[in-house]
Amino acid sequence: MGVGPDDLGRLFDAHAAALILYARQWREGPEAEDLVQDAFVALARRPTLPDQPAAWLHRVVRNAALSARRGSRRRKAREASVGRPEGDAWFAAVDDRLDAREAAAHLAGLDPEAREVVTARIWGGLTFEQVAELQGCSTAAAHRRYKLGLARLLERLERPCPSTNPTP
Repeated sequence: MGVGPDDLGRLFDAHAAALILYARQWREGPEAEDLVQDAFVALARRPTLPDQPAAWLHRVVRNAALSARRGSRRRKAREASVGRPEGDAWFAAVDDRLDAREAAAHLAGLDPEAREVVTARIWGGLTFEQVAELQGCSTAAAHRRYKLGLARLLERLERPCPSTNPTP
């Protein structure tokens, strides 16, 4: 019978934004959105829903992103004059409690494994077991990476903010 449009719509509404954020670890702007769209197309072609659709979608996006990154590196090596604009934020909108660009910069400053687990866990809503499977490590390693990533983010975010109104 295949995956129905109602299931696809429900899953898209529930997971697309988090998947785009997740994909932006490796690809920027429209490329990240294309990866997510391709993942949902792959899901639509499946005969049945996977047991854990969110984890399955994260895996498909990750594999496609890593494959695209490898291809991009090879292409860049051949075409040294081709550059890619930097600076796309990983956030779609500025949260009024946190400067999105600053948060994206802090997140980008994490090592890739910690950044991936923090993004997948917080914005993707994946369990540590799902993240561990995604990264090919133990659940304990995924948890350690998560705690380390959060600790580093907290260190950076707790630095004193510059004040626009000096206190007398």
